[in-house]
Amino acid sequence: MDRQQNILIIGFVWPEPNSSGAGTRMLQLIDLFQQQGWKITFASAASDSDFMFDLTSIGVEKVSIALNDSAFDAFVKALDPSIVLFDRFMVEEQFGWRVAENCPDALRILDTIDLHSLRLARQKASKAQRDFGVDDLFSDTAKREIASMLRSDLSLLISESEMELLQNQFKIDPQLLHYLPFIVDPIDANAESQWPTFEERKDFIFIGNFLHEPNWDAVQFLKTDIWPLIRKQLPEASMRIFGAYPSQKVFQLHKPEEKFLIMGRAENAVEVVKNARVVLAPMRFGAGAKTKLLEAMQCGTPSITTTIGAESMPGNLPWNGVITDETPEMVTAAIQLYTEKELWRLAQQNGIAIVNDRYSKVLFAGHFIARILAVQADLKKHRLDNFVGAILQHHTMASTKYMSKWIEEKNK
Repeated sequence: MDRQQNILIIGFVWPEPNSSGAGTRMLQLIDLFQQQGWKITFASAASDSDFMFDLTSIGVEKVSIALNDSAFDAFVKALDPSIVLFDRFMVEEQFGWRVAENCPDALRILDTIDLHSLRLARQKASKAQRDFGVDDLFSDTAKREIASMLRSDLSLLISESEMELLQNQFKIDPQLLHYLPFIVDPIDANAESQWPTFEERKDFIFIGNFLHEPNWDAVQFLKTDIWPLIRKQLPEASMRIFGAYPSQKVFQLHKPEEKFLIMGRAENAVEVVKNARVVLAPMRFGAGAKTKLLEAMQCGTPSITTTIGAESMPGNLPWNGVITDETPEMVTAAIQLYTEKELWRLAQQNGIAIVNDRYSKVLFAGHFIARILAVQADLKKHRLDNFVGAILQHHTMASTKYMSKWIEEKNK
């Protein structure tokens, strides 16, 4: 097949790399495709936002589309993409059948970002103050999400533990899955030399989009359980909370007298993380991989998080700080990392090793492009081997298609 490709990305939202990990991830994918010389069109039914990345500035065509609107059929037919990438399963539900009908030969890729069903199941268990169990997984969201994966030719996973979960619990054929973590430049001696030193840094920080429920939960947990104990022993330090889209309930936690500071959106997240001494991220539920923790490593900032926070990120390597699910241990670790320079330096070196061995672009980019080309070259057989996906596509096109047409008529 000709290596020149015409790619349509259908986004759940317009990418906001300064607001969320999903936005960062999307720009990494776009960069990867552009390095192959491939042409990219990015379409979304979302409204424009003040913080969205200017896609046209990097040569990506931006197109607004509408839900339940057959105008999309004419648009996609005329564009005739060789690859369509759905950004999250809800987008595949809305547009997947239209793509299959109008561009049957286009390779359909689903970027999961994280397993939504896993995140929501853990959230439900956490709110009920009980341990998460395998039974929690089999929800209506999971049925929708897994069906979307089966209808797609390839699903991208950002976490190895989610790859294992899909294969072991949901029995998904590995041929339909591809592990593609965040992909970043390796950290070399030059990058390291530009980091502020231990002495030049101060304070603890947390950073995360407040529209994302696990982040809001972590900030509340910091405020009520963790920070009061740290502050008793480190009265000079502040806990700074950064994040996009903070609501009034978030700002109500701002307590300067307790040195618990809600800072709002960071103009430059890298600068903020680079100048902090320790990142505190007590994630009690969630899924995928945490951009905030990878960014901490890229900035030479040690972090303290939970098992879920660090899930699948370090592989077999030692963490860039401490992983613990116990509050007293988290407090002790925070105080030690903040005050003991040698321990802090060791954690920083661990972070460099994780970035270079587990997230370096050179480890994944070529393999991913080769996988795309291999599936495209034998797409007919690939789909014949996924008969369950064909069944789901058949029924979805029958049900979703007519529901969508009914909504479209109703809207007229």
